[in-house]
Parts: sequence; structure tokens; C-alpha cells
Amino acid sequence: MVNLEVKLKDLVLKNPVMTASGTFGFGEEFADFIDLSDLGGFIVKGTTRHHREGNPYPRMAETASGMLNAVGLQNKGVENFCNDIYPRIKDYKTNVMVNVSGSVVGDYVETAAMINELDHIPGIELNISCPNVKEGGMAFGTSCASAEEVVREVRKVYKKHLMVKLSPNVTDITSIAKAVEGQGADSVSLINTLLGMAIDAETRKPLLSTVTGGLSGPCVKPVALRMVWQVAQAVGIPVVGLGGIMNAKDAIEFILAGATAIQIGTANFIDPQVSVKIVKGIEDYMIRHKVSDINDLIGAISLA
Repeated sequence: MVNLEVKLKDLVLKNPVMTASGTFGFGEEFADFIDLSDLGGFIVKGTTRHHREGNPYPRMAETASGMLNAVGLQNKGVENFCNDIYPRIKDYKTNVMVNVSGSVVGDYVETAAMINELDHIPGIELNISCPNVKEGGMAFGTSCASAEEVVREVRKVYKKHLMVKLSPNVTDITSIAKAVEGQGADSVSLINTLLGMAIDAETRKPLLSTVTGGLSGPCVKPVALRMVWQVAQAVGIPVVGLGGIMNAKDAIEFILAGATAIQIGTANFIDPQVSVKIVKGIEDYMIRHKVSDINDLIGAISLA
């Protein structure tokens, strides 16, 4: 027997495997494939203050070793989540968290305040990679000042676990991580998608209606792993790693780099059972390497 339990500050996970927002629906879509209680937690799709239709089609494109998406946070809004979705998912025996997105600070604050009232949601993941209309399209997560502002204001109304999802589209991700830590973030998750694009050479047209979109999948893993390692050394709060994790070996690498927990994203589209397979794979790795406690692997990369 090995201990797989980890803690994100006050949030206890039975194991370090979570699923990433936007790749796992509201959890219930995967209930026919896996026992959701076998996961450390899952994060539901991006939720905004008001209904969003998302971007026009086409908004997904396959690329070498990955995919591009420009879905645009399509969702029915936080009121619909609270009234219709929450009652259906609140009794899953795992940590159910909500990814909160917005265009302006007030949207984040109002959405977080409403979710704060839901007893069976122990935390939110604040997505600070969305366009900030008041700053001419800049993402909150690419500026220390704007990242600090949104986290500071949400922290005033949100009393449970506050995870902040960081954008990789920055020069120095550690400065953003330290900025949100200073404003009360309980943990950080990284990375969100990398900005990319694809063109059909025959038609000479972009494959996405928005021209650019978010790149995810195995191709981003080396970048994500590097950023997790850097951030884990720069902050005192737990780090949740994601980006191209396809199997247990990938997950172990992120944990060795300093991640307390990991999230599975694009891999869910390939194999709906991949998350529980990774839990088992981590356990097998620990038995094989005679490691009794997963916490002994966190940040245990050998640089000698």
C-alpha cells in the first residue's frame, strides 16, 4: 500500500490526479467511463457571469502532436450552473471545482461570489487568461498589475480554495505567480494553452475562424514542465501542473518538477479512461521504486 493523498493547502486530494477545465465537461459526461470518485478532483468547464455563445466555427484543429482550440468559453452562465448543473454533480465523492472566467474584474467577482454559496464546491480555478476588454484585449494573466487586481478583488468575496490558472504567454511566468500569491491565491495551476495558429496551404485560409487559438497536447509538455519547475521554486503555495500529460510517466515528471497535483486535459479526448489509468500508473511507479508516500516525490528532481 502507498499513500497517494496530497494537500493543496486546506484542500485534501485522495490522489494527485485531477482533470482540466474544458476537457471534462461537467464530469457527468465521463461517469459512464470511470468512477469519478477515483479522482483527486475535476474542474468543470469555464463558467462566466453571463451566457456566452463562444466563437464561430471552425474552432478546433488538429496539429502535429497536439490540437488548437478557439471555443471561446461557450457556456450558459453561472446562474444556469448554480440552478441546473450543480444539483446534478454536487454529490460526487471527489473535489468538484469550477473554472471561473470573465472579461472584466466585476464579472469574475460576481461569478465567484455566487459559487462561494455552493456548499459542495470546495474551490474555484480562476482563469486569468481571458481578454480584458478595458485593457484593449490584454489577458489579465500577462500583466502582474492586472493579475494582482483580479485576484485581490475575487479574494474579497471568495472564502474557499482559490486556485489561479496562469498563462504561459508571458516573458517571466514566475513574476505572475508571485504576484497572485501575494494577493491571496491558495495555489496556482499551469500552464494554460500556448497561443498558436494553423493554415490550410491549399486554400490559404486559417484553420480557425479566429485565426489564432490555444495549443495543447503532447507538443506543449516540455514548455509546461519547464514552467512548473520554475514556478515551484519561486512560490510557497502548491503548484498544479498541466500541459501535455498523456500517461503516468508524464505525470510523475511534473511531480518531480515540483507539482503537488496534476491535471489531465487533451488526453481525455483520446481516452475517456486515461485519468484513472494514470492514478494506477502512479501507484505502480511508487511500488516499483519503493516510494511509500507520493509527497516524497514532489520536487524530488535530482540535479546532481
